[in-house]
Amino acid sequence: MPSIINTTTSHRLSLDHIAHAAAVVDPAFLNSPQFDCEPLSHALGVPSLTLKVESLNPLRSFKGRGADFFMHQNAERLAGRTLVCATAGNWGQAMAYVCRARQWPLVVYCATTANAYKVERMRALGAEVRLYSEDFDSAKEEAKRFCANSGGYFVEDGAEASIAEGEGTIAREMLARRVFDTLLVPLGNGALLTGMGRWTKAHAPDVRVIGVCAAGADAMAASWHKGRVVNRGVASTIADGIAVRMPVPEAQADMKGTVDDVLLVSEAAIERAMRLVFQHAGLVVEPAGVVGVAAVLEQPGLRTQRLATVLCGSNLTGEQVARWLV
Repeated sequence: MPSIINTTTSHRLSLDHIAHAAAVVDPAFLNSPQFDCEPLSHALGVPSLTLKVESLNPLRSFKGRGADFFMHQNAERLAGRTLVCATAGNWGQAMAYVCRARQWPLVVYCATTANAYKVERMRALGAEVRLYSEDFDSAKEEAKRFCANSGGYFVEDGAEASIAEGEGTIAREMLARRVFDTLLVPLGNGALLTGMGRWTKAHAPDVRVIGVCAAGADAMAASWHKGRVVNRGVASTIADGIAVRMPVPEAQADMKGTVDDVLLVSEAAIERAMRLVFQHAGLVVEPAGVVGVAAVLEQPGLRTQRLATVLCGSNLTGEQVARWLV
């Protein structure tokens, strides 16, 4: 069952580390644009909708914050080891970017169905990309097997506290200019939601923190509602960045005390949200990045509130832009 928010309870994610991350993460990823988009607010029928635009950086996603802080916190203890990760695309790009800056070897596992543009960018950033199976979680399991046999270190998004702490800097920035009462956060592996929720509940406990999953990839939502990890046999959604069917146990546990609710949104709402953001904010955002807006479309109860959401990525292929936005 959902946990009662208790801001006095100790937590795996460190507030001091989030504050430290704000001082040491590559400035290219910090202080992203934040504003009330009045045309979009009016189109949705809400008093206000604050957008945090996490796509105007070298990676076109928020993931650089977590990857850079992970390396800052762990580079010394991992010296000499090849790093390995699994990704739908954006996390792998972030790790490739920070590893290239440090001349660190990186092996990335992706599904064979991964976004071709994201795969191209990972390779351009110097990562060795291996395609395995048609499913992200299967690729992740293969990456873990490779590490067990090779001595590589598996950097798991959602499991490493420093990743969530780096991404918690987004909430730190948002609360410094707060004009919202409810925060809608895309929920995939959980690092973004838990990092932001940890900072928000400590510094503005009255703000409702709501995770948003695609209905076709509801494993994390089911895990939060049941209070335990719930695996699914399949994750089927256009929102590849949050298409998780096997939740990370650490992330599921981190949601306790940091999250007020988790909602599901349909594919139709995701597509409509992409078009609305493009039309009214002039921004190209990938499906996973607009699920907060999609939640407003499908949850009338949200429309009386001052809302905020994170537009967390914009890595689309040309074919996807033509299909969904043109």
